[in-house]
Amino acid sequence: MKIAEVMTKDPCCVQCDAPLREAHRLMRALGARHLPVLAGDRLVGVVSERDLYLLETVRSVDAGKEPISQAMTEHPFTVASAASVREVVREMREKRYGSAVVVEKGRVTGIFTRADALRTLEALLK
Repeated sequence: MKIAEVMTKDPCCVQCDAPLREAHRLMRALGARHLPVLAGDRLVGVVSERDLYLLETVRSVDAGKEPISQAMTEHPFTVASAASVREVVREMREKRYGSAVVVEKGRVTGIFTRADALRTLEALLK
């Protein structure tokens, strides 16, 4: 099974210079916990709900002014759409990654999260 079959396609992405508040808004609206972070069209990181809360609790920040780049994880785990689900899941488990950003020809085409993995497992168990 390939990641392209089970990933969340065309995920909502956020710009690195957008304020933290924008990431919170998008996550709430989409019911998402991870967002790929872009500088223009180039992937530069991934931000999780946990990253946002950690930054906001470690130091006093203004979520309307602090850029997402301050909370994001640089160099996110990326895979091609043809990657094996088994290998991606293994890497995510071993390295404790919450997501894998799917990139094709330098463009974000999907995201595969723990929730996607559980949804896939559920479908396989039916």
